[in-house]
Amino acid sequence: MNNARLQISAVDKFYGSGPAAVHAVRQLDMQVQAGEIVALLGSSGCGKTSTLRMIAGFEPVSSGSITIDGRAIHELAPVRRNVAMAFEGYSLYPPLTVRENMAFALKAGNLDKKTIASRVDDIAELLDIGDILNRYPVSISGGQQQRASLGRALIRDADLHLLDEPMGQLEPQLRAVLRGRIKHLIKQRGLTAILVTHDQTEANALADRIAVMEDGQLLQFDTPQHIKDRPANLFSGTFIGEPPMNVFDARVTSHADTIRFDLADGASLDYRHDNFSAPVLKRLVETPSLTLGVRPYAIKRDADGPIATAVANQWLGDQTHISASFAGASLVLVEHDRSRLEIGEQFGISIAADDLHLFDTDSGDAIAHGGVLAQ
Repeated sequence: MNNARLQISAVDKFYGSGPAAVHAVRQLDMQVQAGEIVALLGSSGCGKTSTLRMIAGFEPVSSGSITIDGRAIHELAPVRRNVAMAFEGYSLYPPLTVRENMAFALKAGNLDKKTIASRVDDIAELLDIGDILNRYPVSISGGQQQRASLGRALIRDADLHLLDEPMGQLEPQLRAVLRGRIKHLIKQRGLTAILVTHDQTEANALADRIAVMEDGQLLQFDTPQHIKDRPANLFSGTFIGEPPMNVFDARVTSHADTIRFDLADGASLDYRHDNFSAPVLKRLVETPSLTLGVRPYAIKRDADGPIATAVANQWLGDQTHISASFAGASLVLVEHDRSRLEIGEQFGISIAADDLHLFDTDSGDAIAHGGVLAQ
């Protein structure tokens, strides 16, 4: 089985020319290790699909290079790159049945009919499409077409597998089941795969590492857990996590043995100096204004803490999401027990120093996480 390593070096992508040109991907540098699953995650228009299409060869790079195991592929025709791709738009061959579509790439490999049929059956079983193998694309649903397209890509022995929103048309329950099966297959066969998605749940479930992109730039490239625990910047911090991170503008003052974060509307959070490392304390003194972030799960109700006012209380079956007005902004906290908190009711909150995420307001870069300087 091929174990590829992908290297993207200083890649730019422009659409159009002159002053009206759109700079879709900006100086992208990224390395994907052999056998790794990487997710390109970001909002619409962030450059993730353009990146995938440049790797596949459906879009030319404007500058830079793309190599697989040292073999430059960015100037090769798509058919010569040995890359398998599952398209968001399915792209099945209408005159062929689902079975014929999935077997199409295998026939060029001089495999015997029995082996091809067996591999098609195995992938079809994994994707729950065994009952539609003899039907034509026009006669099946969008979700079935998407699974057939995914199966056609996964069945191939390729240097790289590219998956463009591969499960976007599937209902949540089926998507959850298939995520586990697909990840197991990719790992079992030692495939190298890149997934494009706007769904952070899908990225977290499938990927070994996530590339967070925005405005054509790679903002952070790390494991899902590290991005959540130590976001490199405010965008990563607020984009990753559900519900999203709460953020507040804060002014920092240092007292005898206390650091105070003054928020809007007279709210403040006080912490002892020994909650922060010496480098963080120094940086806080030098940065009197910053952005403070905290995950909803980290906020606790505390009668002695600063006051918030409940504006919504939602029980989601296994947890409560409480929305509140606090420090001139909206705050969301999550509790695992069902809360009887009434709308308009006031309550105190507390946030441990270990759960603080501090960002430079101007650049958005992380300053510290949990009292430790961001790296």
